[in-house]
Amino acid sequence: MQSFYAEKFDREMGCTEAEWLRWLPDAVGDKHWKQQTSSAGVRIGDGALGLKWQVAEPRIIGLIQIPRLLVSFRFAGLTDEERYTFMKRFDLYMQRGGG
Repeated sequence: MQSFYAEKFDREMGCTEAEWLRWLPDAVGDKHWKQQTSSAGVRIGDGALGLKWQVAEPRIIGLIQIPRLLVSFRFAGLTDEERYTFMKRFDLYMQRGGG
């Protein structure tokens, strides 16, 4: 988990678009959001988060193929603390892995 989230950043997510769309409602929690084609807008207090994504070629490691989704995060009207609070929950929800 990061200690700071910039107003604009990009990420490579290891998931399909269908998985992303299935996880997104729970990741944004009780915030109002609206989905468009390959994008979504999330209201966070008096500010907002714009999300845009595109499917990329899978990452191939030997015989394994990992899906890739390129996601742009664009915050507007939020303080550093508000961005951190939102993304802390978002990242914890989106985190996947074994152990």
